[in-house]
Amino acid sequence: MSVTGPGHAGGPAGAGAARRLLVVEDEPVINQAVTDRLRGEGYDVVQAWDGPGAVARFTETDPELVLLDVMLPGFDGLEVCRRIQATRPVPVLMLTARDDEADVLVGLGVGADDYLTKPFRMRELVARVAALLRRVERAAELVAERAGSGGGSIELGELSVDPATRRVRVAGAEVHLTPTEFDLLVHLAGSPGTVLTRERLYAEVWGWESASGTRTVDSHVKALRAKIGPERVRTVHGVGYALEPGGTHRTGP
Repeated sequence: MSVTGPGHAGGPAGAGAARRLLVVEDEPVINQAVTDRLRGEGYDVVQAWDGPGAVARFTETDPELVLLDVMLPGFDGLEVCRRIQATRPVPVLMLTARDDEADVLVGLGVGADDYLTKPFRMRELVARVAALLRRVERAAELVAERAGSGGGSIELGELSVDPATRRVRVAGAEVHLTPTEFDLLVHLAGSPGTVLTRERLYAEVWGWESASGTRTVDSHVKALRAKIGPERVRTVHGVGYALEPGGTHRTGP
Protein backbone atom coordinates (compact mmCIF):
# COMPACT_ATOMS: atom_id res chain seq x y z
CA MET A 1 0.00 0.00 0.00
CA SER A 2 1.22 3.49 -0.74
CA VAL A 3 0.21 7.10 -0.59
CA THR A 4 0.20 8.80 -3.98
CA GLY A 5 0.87 12.35 -5.08
CA PRO A 6 1.76 15.13 -2.65
CA GLY A 7 -0.83 17.66 -3.80
CA HIS A 8 -1.86 20.67 -1.71
CA ALA A 9 -5.26 21.68 -0.42
CA GLY A 10 -4.38 24.80 1.55
CA GLY A 11 -3.92 25.19 5.29
CA PRO A 12 -7.31 24.86 7.00
CA ALA A 13 -6.07 24.85 10.56
CA GLY A 14 -6.46 28.62 10.89
CA ALA A 15 -5.14 30.99 13.52
CA GLY A 16 -4.81 30.28 17.20
CA ALA A 17 -4.11 26.95 18.84
CA ALA A 18 -3.50 24.12 16.41
CA ARG A 19 -6.26 21.53 16.23
CA ARG A 20 -5.15 18.14 17.48
CA LEU A 21 -5.48 15.03 15.29
CA LEU A 22 -4.65 11.40 16.02
CA VAL A 23 -3.14 9.35 13.18
CA VAL A 24 -3.39 5.57 13.68
CA GLU A 25 -1.53 3.54 11.06
CA ASP A 26 0.74 0.51 11.50
CA GLU A 27 2.82 1.09 8.35
CA PRO A 28 5.56 3.52 9.45
CA VAL A 29 6.05 5.12 6.02
CA ILE A 30 2.36 5.93 5.60
CA ASN A 31 1.97 7.02 9.22
CA GLN A 32 4.90 9.43 8.97
CA ALA A 33 3.91 10.74 5.53
CA VAL A 34 0.37 11.53 6.70
CA THR A 35 1.67 13.03 9.95
CA ASP A 36 4.21 15.24 8.19
CA ARG A 37 1.66 16.50 5.69
CA LEU A 38 -0.93 17.34 8.33
CA ARG A 39 1.68 19.07 10.49
CA GLY A 40 2.63 21.05 7.41
CA GLU A 41 -1.00 22.14 7.19
CA GLY A 42 -0.80 23.52 10.72
CA TYR A 43 -2.33 20.67 12.73
CA ASP A 44 -1.02 19.28 16.02
CA VAL A 45 -0.64 15.56 15.21
CA VAL A 46 -0.09 12.65 17.58
CA GLN A 47 0.61 9.12 16.38
CA ALA A 48 -0.24 5.51 17.21
CA TRP A 49 0.67 2.27 15.47
CA ASP A 50 -1.61 -0.41 16.95
CA GLY A 51 -5.06 -0.88 18.47
CA PRO A 52 -4.22 -0.67 22.19
CA GLY A 53 -1.88 2.25 21.57
CA ALA A 54 -4.57 4.10 19.64
CA VAL A 55 -7.08 3.86 22.50
CA ALA A 56 -4.43 4.93 25.01
CA ARG A 57 -3.32 7.91 22.90
CA PHE A 58 -6.92 8.95 22.37
CA THR A 59 -7.49 9.04 26.13
CA GLU A 60 -4.20 10.84 26.81
CA THR A 61 -4.35 13.50 24.10
CA ASP A 62 -8.09 14.19 23.55
CA PRO A 63 -7.91 14.76 19.75
CA GLU A 64 -10.61 16.54 17.74
CA LEU A 65 -10.45 13.99 14.89
CA VAL A 66 -9.01 10.51 14.35
CA LEU A 67 -7.56 9.11 11.12
CA LEU A 68 -7.80 5.37 11.61
CA ASP A 69 -6.41 2.45 9.62
CA VAL A 70 -8.64 -0.64 9.63
CA MET A 71 -5.95 -3.34 9.75
CA LEU A 72 -3.93 -2.91 12.96
CA PRO A 73 -1.93 -5.13 15.34
CA GLY A 74 -3.39 -5.84 18.77
CA PHE A 75 -6.98 -5.29 17.69
CA ASP A 76 -8.29 -3.75 14.50
CA GLY A 77 -9.48 -0.26 13.69
CA LEU A 78 -13.13 -1.27 13.99
CA GLU A 79 -12.61 -2.18 17.65
CA VAL A 80 -10.64 1.02 18.18
CA CYS A 81 -13.56 2.97 16.73
CA ARG A 82 -16.06 1.20 18.98
CA ARG A 83 -14.00 1.94 22.09
CA ILE A 84 -13.28 5.60 21.43
CA GLN A 85 -16.86 6.36 20.34
CA ALA A 86 -18.09 4.78 23.58
CA THR A 87 -15.94 7.35 25.41
CA ARG A 88 -17.14 10.43 23.52
CA PRO A 89 -18.34 11.18 19.97
CA VAL A 90 -15.46 12.19 17.72
CA PRO A 91 -15.13 12.42 13.92
CA VAL A 92 -13.33 9.36 12.51
CA LEU A 93 -11.89 9.07 9.01
CA MET A 94 -11.22 5.41 8.24
CA LEU A 95 -8.28 4.45 6.02
CA THR A 96 -8.91 1.11 4.37
CA ALA A 97 -7.27 -1.08 1.76
CA ARG A 98 -10.69 -2.43 0.75
CA ASP A 99 -13.74 -0.58 -0.53
CA ASP A 100 -16.13 -3.54 -0.47
CA GLU A 101 -19.56 -2.22 0.52
CA ALA A 102 -19.93 -4.72 3.37
CA ASP A 103 -16.61 -3.61 4.89
CA VAL A 104 -17.57 0.04 4.53
CA LEU A 105 -20.94 -0.53 6.22
CA VAL A 106 -19.27 -2.27 9.15
CA GLY A 107 -16.97 0.72 9.60
CA LEU A 108 -19.84 3.18 9.46
CA GLY A 109 -21.82 1.00 11.84
CA VAL A 110 -19.20 1.29 14.59
CA GLY A 111 -18.95 5.06 14.35
CA ALA A 112 -16.78 6.08 11.39
CA ASP A 113 -17.85 9.28 9.62
CA ASP A 114 -16.08 8.84 6.30
CA TYR A 115 -13.51 6.63 4.65
CA LEU A 116 -10.64 6.75 2.16
CA THR A 117 -9.43 3.77 0.18
CA LYS A 118 -5.68 3.17 -0.15
CA PRO A 119 -3.78 4.32 -2.10
CA PHE A 120 -5.09 7.84 -1.62
CA ARG A 121 -3.88 11.30 -2.55
CA MET A 122 -2.68 13.54 0.23
CA ARG A 123 -4.68 16.41 -1.18
CA GLU A 124 -7.89 14.43 -0.81
CA LEU A 125 -7.01 13.34 2.72
CA VAL A 126 -6.36 16.93 3.80
CA ALA A 127 -9.65 18.04 2.21
CA ARG A 128 -11.59 15.29 4.03
CA VAL A 129 -10.04 16.26 7.36
CA ALA A 130 -10.87 19.92 6.85
CA ALA A 131 -14.44 19.07 5.81
CA LEU A 132 -15.04 16.88 8.87
CA LEU A 133 -13.77 19.59 11.20
CA ARG A 134 -15.94 22.21 9.48
CA ARG A 135 -18.99 20.00 10.02
CA VAL A 136 -18.29 19.83 13.74
CA GLU A 137 -18.09 23.63 13.85
CA ARG A 138 -21.31 24.04 11.87
CA ALA A 139 -23.13 21.59 14.12
CA ALA A 140 -22.10 23.60 17.20
CA GLU A 141 -23.25 26.82 15.52
CA LEU A 142 -26.62 25.30 14.66
CA VAL A 143 -27.14 24.16 18.25
CA ALA A 144 -26.38 27.70 19.44
CA GLU A 145 -28.75 29.20 16.87
CA ARG A 146 -31.57 26.85 17.83
CA ALA A 147 -31.04 27.50 21.52
CA GLY A 148 -31.27 31.24 20.84
CA SER A 149 -34.36 30.97 18.65
CA GLY A 150 -36.17 28.51 20.95
CA GLY A 151 -36.36 25.86 18.25
CA GLY A 152 -37.57 22.49 19.48
CA SER A 153 -37.42 18.90 18.38
CA ILE A 154 -38.87 17.51 15.16
CA GLU A 155 -41.47 14.78 15.58
CA LEU A 156 -42.14 12.41 12.68
CA GLY A 157 -44.56 9.81 13.96
CA GLU A 158 -42.60 7.67 16.41
CA LEU A 159 -39.33 9.32 15.36
CA SER A 160 -38.15 12.28 17.46
CA VAL A 161 -35.11 14.35 16.46
CA ASP A 162 -33.76 17.07 18.77
CA PRO A 163 -30.97 19.07 17.08
CA ALA A 164 -30.21 21.06 20.24
CA THR A 165 -29.35 18.00 22.34
CA ARG A 166 -28.42 15.78 19.35
CA ARG A 167 -30.74 13.07 20.63
CA VAL A 168 -32.91 10.72 18.59
CA ARG A 169 -35.71 8.52 19.87
CA VAL A 170 -37.74 5.86 18.09
CA ALA A 171 -40.98 4.89 19.85
CA GLY A 172 -39.61 6.49 23.01
CA ALA A 173 -36.34 4.54 23.01
CA GLU A 174 -33.13 6.53 22.55
CA VAL A 175 -31.06 5.57 19.50
CA HIS A 176 -27.31 6.15 19.36
CA LEU A 177 -26.19 7.75 16.09
CA THR A 178 -22.71 8.72 14.99
CA PRO A 179 -22.12 12.47 14.41
CA THR A 180 -22.46 12.00 10.65
CA GLU A 181 -25.57 9.85 10.90
CA PHE A 182 -27.18 12.50 13.09
CA ASP A 183 -26.28 15.34 10.71
CA LEU A 184 -27.65 13.33 7.78
CA LEU A 185 -30.89 12.68 9.64
CA VAL A 186 -31.28 16.35 10.57
CA HIS A 187 -30.90 17.38 6.93
CA LEU A 188 -33.55 14.87 5.86
CA ALA A 189 -35.84 15.74 8.77
CA GLY A 190 -35.60 19.43 7.97
CA SER A 191 -37.56 18.81 4.76
CA PRO A 192 -39.73 15.74 5.45
CA GLY A 193 -41.16 14.18 2.31
CA THR A 194 -38.82 16.21 0.07
CA VAL A 195 -36.35 14.28 -2.05
CA LEU A 196 -32.78 15.49 -1.47
CA THR A 197 -30.23 14.46 -4.07
CA ARG A 198 -27.25 12.40 -3.01
CA GLU A 199 -24.93 15.09 -4.39
CA ARG A 200 -26.65 17.78 -2.29
CA LEU A 201 -26.51 15.65 0.85
CA TYR A 202 -22.82 14.96 0.36
CA ALA A 203 -22.04 18.65 -0.19
CA GLU A 204 -24.12 19.84 2.80
CA VAL A 205 -23.48 17.06 5.32
CA TRP A 206 -19.90 16.11 4.47
CA GLY A 207 -18.96 19.63 3.44
CA TRP A 208 -17.31 19.04 0.11
CA GLU A 209 -17.95 17.72 -3.38
CA SER A 210 -16.55 14.56 -4.95
CA ALA A 211 -17.61 12.09 -7.63
CA SER A 212 -17.17 9.30 -5.07
CA GLY A 213 -19.38 11.03 -2.53
CA THR A 214 -22.65 9.46 -3.61
CA ARG A 215 -21.46 6.04 -2.51
CA THR A 216 -20.59 7.46 0.90
CA VAL A 217 -24.12 8.84 1.19
CA ASP A 218 -25.64 5.49 0.18
CA SER A 219 -23.59 3.66 2.80
CA HIS A 220 -24.55 6.08 5.57
CA VAL A 221 -28.23 5.90 4.62
CA LYS A 222 -28.07 2.11 4.96
CA ALA A 223 -26.45 2.44 8.38
CA LEU A 224 -29.07 5.03 9.40
CA ARG A 225 -31.93 2.81 8.25
CA ALA A 226 -30.62 -0.04 10.37
CA LYS A 227 -31.00 2.17 13.45
CA ILE A 228 -34.22 4.12 12.86
CA GLY A 229 -36.10 1.64 10.64
CA PRO A 230 -35.78 0.97 6.90
CA GLU A 231 -39.28 2.26 6.12
CA ARG A 232 -38.50 5.77 7.36
CA VAL A 233 -36.09 6.70 4.57
CA ARG A 234 -37.49 6.44 1.06
CA THR A 235 -35.18 5.88 -1.93
CA VAL A 236 -35.89 7.64 -5.20
CA HIS A 237 -33.71 5.63 -7.58
CA GLY A 238 -31.26 7.71 -9.55
CA VAL A 239 -32.07 10.83 -7.54
CA GLY A 240 -31.73 10.62 -3.76
CA TYR A 241 -33.57 10.12 -0.49
CA ALA A 242 -36.53 11.48 1.47
CA LEU A 243 -37.57 11.06 5.08
CA GLU A 244 -41.18 9.93 5.38
CA PRO A 245 -43.21 12.63 7.20
CA GLY A 246 -45.31 10.37 9.47
CA GLY A 247 -47.35 13.23 10.92
CA THR A 248 -44.53 15.76 11.24
CA HIS A 249 -44.71 18.51 13.84
CA ARG A 250 -42.37 20.51 16.05
CA THR A 251 -42.51 20.63 19.81
CA GLY A 252 -41.65 23.57 21.98
CA PRO A 253 -38.13 24.49 23.09
